[in-house]
Amino acid sequence: MRIVVVGGVAGGMSFAARARRLNETAEIIVLERGPYVSFANCGLPYYVGGEITDRSKLLVQTPESLAASLNLDVRIGHNVTGVDAGAHEVTVLHEGVEETLSYDRLVLAPGAKALRPDIEGLEESTRLHTLRTVDDALAVRGFVERGIRRAVVLGAGFIGLEAAEALSMAGVDTTIVELAPHVLPPLDSEQAWLVGEELRRIGITTREGVAAERILVGEQSDTVVLSDGTQIDTDLIVLSVGVRPETSFLDSSGIDTERGAIVVDEHGRTSQTDVFAVGDATVSTDPITGIRRPVALAGPANRAGRLVADFIMAPERARPIPRPLGTSIVRVGELTAAMTGANRRTLDGAGIPFHTLHLHPLQHAGYFPGASQIHLTVHFAREDGRVLGAQAVGADGVDKRIDVLATAIRHGALIGDLIDLDLTYSPPYGQAKDAVNMAGMAGSNVMEGVLSLWYADQLDDTDALVLDVRSAAEVATGMVPGALHIPHTELRERLDEVTEAASGRPVRVMCASGVRSAIAHRILTQAGFDSASLSGGMLTLRAALGTSADDILKAPAGIS
Repeated sequence: MRIVVVGGVAGGMSFAARARRLNETAEIIVLERGPYVSFANCGLPYYVGGEITDRSKLLVQTPESLAASLNLDVRIGHNVTGVDAGAHEVTVLHEGVEETLSYDRLVLAPGAKALRPDIEGLEESTRLHTLRTVDDALAVRGFVERGIRRAVVLGAGFIGLEAAEALSMAGVDTTIVELAPHVLPPLDSEQAWLVGEELRRIGITTREGVAAERILVGEQSDTVVLSDGTQIDTDLIVLSVGVRPETSFLDSSGIDTERGAIVVDEHGRTSQTDVFAVGDATVSTDPITGIRRPVALAGPANRAGRLVADFIMAPERARPIPRPLGTSIVRVGELTAAMTGANRRTLDGAGIPFHTLHLHPLQHAGYFPGASQIHLTVHFAREDGRVLGAQAVGADGVDKRIDVLATAIRHGALIGDLIDLDLTYSPPYGQAKDAVNMAGMAGSNVMEGVLSLWYADQLDDTDALVLDVRSAAEVATGMVPGALHIPHTELRERLDEVTEAASGRPVRVMCASGVRSAIAHRILTQAGFDSASLSGGMLTLRAALGTSADDILKAPAGIS
């Protein structure tokens, strides 16, 4: 059996390696258009920034090493320009010579290419680079080594943030331009605010909610002109506004695509017999919202490659390809941001009713040195409490919690199930009630009606009495205008003041993080008030208000 694989790196090489381990006699040919068949594309920004200093470390495998260890026929510089599924042939261009190559099974792993938006001057600029390949990283690193002073990164997704951080660490004055309202668009806005603040803290300028309209090419530098008229002079432009599937060579193949991405079934089969596809160029169905889109992540590509190999070699015992949750993580300065499952925007778009928890627990025991907060958001279904998505930002412990929650979502956990997870505990590593357990407890209270929540985006929409139960010192740093201040430890003795101020209105309670307001909420509810606790408290409220927080939240007169 001859198997031809189009494309290497994550999906293609994962398939080829697994196929060889399952079948020693199959002829496996890997056709890679570029000069590198297996490289650490996720490590490219760290080479640019100098954290990875040895260029060879980016090359995971070579054609020679793959031939020696796995007996794979890897052919670099071979560009597949067409597929004839009926004839079971691919057309290949190599060093200007076109040939056809037959196959018994064809596995497509062409990946994705960087989007190149319609920006005037984009194609003329010699200072503009993407960051998708080893050659891209070498080129951008070359700019850094030549001592450039200024850089503009177009796009504040994962690669854009990593590129910006790398350039800033190398001493380059860096500006990020993002069309979306905030950096890292997959994050909910209150979490993205924390990331933006960290970018600004480490010296990176952020321009959000604006587009790059023109690039004025100059002799000594370029100028990026934004939609608000701002002009930014720069020595380097890194383009990172997204990717699209690299599937133009399939236009006449008869293989079904959706918006350029290859349609596959649960075993990677395309619409053509004996043709399979994996990785960034394929359509995935979101397991939470049902939205169909490509997921350009290394983990899902690697897993799909392995599972397609299983299906081709031993279909009777092959498992279906799981639908990826999009679990992702990025470092920004001293913070980590991570997410899994659906965010608020996609849940709203899919019409799925949900609750949201905002929690700010410590990553390990507070009495152990180095304790810091994890800003954790968990979304769960109103109907049955199924966990739908989670996000976290913090200096430490973020990856652990999101990985646990990704596992819970994969196995269909309900919010209350998180209470029972038996997680590791020792003071340097966690708490007896881990952040994930706490999310389960809070969510279970919501589902059972013990806890009612209100949210930062409802601040302007409520005619309720806002009751602030923080201490006087905390209130002096800023308070919701018109709120009533009663510390939570005094509330039981001062309920008559709440009755008078509320005058029959609902009461909306708030504190710093949501813990004390939940206690106050229970006091008020059992005293007959229509009460709710602010999810995430003042920490979440400030993040949600962003730049307007200090203008809105003023210290009340007479409190200092």
